Amino acid sequence: MSRAHFLLTAAASLTVSACAAGPAPDIATPLPVLPQSFALSVTTSEAASVAALLPASDPAFTALSRIALQSGPSVLEAAARVDSARARAFAAGANRMPSIGGSVSATGTRTNPAQFGGNLPGGFAIDSEQLSYGGNLSAVWDPDLFGRLRAQERSALSLAEAAGADAAAVRISILAEIAGAVIDWRTLSARENALGEDLVAAESLVALADIRERAGIAPGFDRVRAETAAEQSRSRISALDSERAQIIGRLAALTAQSGQKVRDTLGRSASAMPAPVAPASAPSRLLTSRPDVQAAAARLAASDADLYAAAANRFPQLTLSAALGLLAFDTSRLFDDDAITGSAGGSLLAPLLDFGRIQAQIDRAAADKQAAFQAYRGAVFAALGEAETGYGLVAAADRELQAALREQASAARAAELADVRFRAGLANFLTVLDARRVADSSGERAAAARGRAERARVLLWQALGGNEGRNGSENHAITRSINQ
Repeated sequence: MSRAHFLLTAAASLTVSACAAGPAPDIATPLPVLPQSFALSVTTSEAASVAALLPASDPAFTALSRIALQSGPSVLEAAARVDSARARAFAAGANRMPSIGGSVSATGTRTNPAQFGGNLPGGFAIDSEQLSYGGNLSAVWDPDLFGRLRAQERSALSLAEAAGADAAAVRISILAEIAGAVIDWRTLSARENALGEDLVAAESLVALADIRERAGIAPGFDRVRAETAAEQSRSRISALDSERAQIIGRLAALTAQSGQKVRDTLGRSASAMPAPVAPASAPSRLLTSRPDVQAAAARLAASDADLYAAAANRFPQLTLSAALGLLAFDTSRLFDDDAITGSAGGSLLAPLLDFGRIQAQIDRAAADKQAAFQAYRGAVFAALGEAETGYGLVAAADRELQAALREQASAARAAELADVRFRAGLANFLTVLDARRVADSSGERAAAARGRAERARVLLWQALGGNEGRNGSENHAITRSINQ
């Protein structure tokens, strides 16, 4: 085919394809409008940081977090998914480069001269055994004139970014889970201490009722009621073991450690710290600090690239190829000029009549982009709702804790006065038991309320994106403290 004929054919193909080709459909993806501030946040003038919401000073949290981030199954699985996504992105980028290959061969053939008949010209002989030696170097390249391969690479890179954000979300979730478990463990210890004090007080009432019964100045019913109160405290202390077992099981799954090692780590003592102030934050920061929002945004970008790649299928695809080789029937002549073979060519593939197949791919990619955009919007408003919930829980838990502490102090004072009045003969034993029962339950409620206040701060930390930005200075600080 002459050069002019080839150019004429290529131009005709481009003209026909251009009639059906066009830009990708425009799918509007406006940035979600967020409020200027959180409705449930408490305005404070105190300096506060997101990282301070975690119990980073607790040695059990530090040790268990380090183990989980280094060898936890969920973290390692997320890291493997990131490696897989990066490999796919590298492969997509490599598709834009030429593909070069080489081969060497040695072929032996044996033919039967009789298959050519017996009437061969004189002096003509058939070599029935023949050896050939060859080597080839070939190259194929798609210049990607209309950006289809570039769009596929952008999609793969965006998905790799989404995988990285997913891995960050997994780490944040694990840290929050471990923090909550450690807080629950400390809360159980505080509840047990409160119940232990209640048991001591109840046993002293049993001893007093027994003395009065032996002296004949009180009925045996008083002693029975005092023993019942003591048994209630013992029963509530025993029930705490089931909650401890659940905590150990959760942490064993997160850290891939034995239950005994988890128990030993939780046994490390920790000093009580005041609950940190909830930090101020803006809803717009959720777009940059929440890994799940970042992952949704990356997937939206990938869907946009996929839509562009689908639309690029309307245009022709040019493929260039070349081959250079050697072919000889004797190794001594393998590098002679006559042994050199080669070829070069190009092909142009253009869609002419596909009965709507490409349009269906474009429509599907457009629908996928719509779904990705709605998933992004859902992630944004889910983050907003969780942050509002976190702020509201912190404020409510703090109020509950303050009320519980006041109740505990008042109930303890009432129990003390009832005991004094009883010993002075100004109150009966039933009054003492009622006051003691209220004081006993108030101590445990105060310990549980303190645990809920600390738990609420962990939920707020997670809702705000686990520090101020995935790459922020606070994030590096807490990671260093965990890994040291």
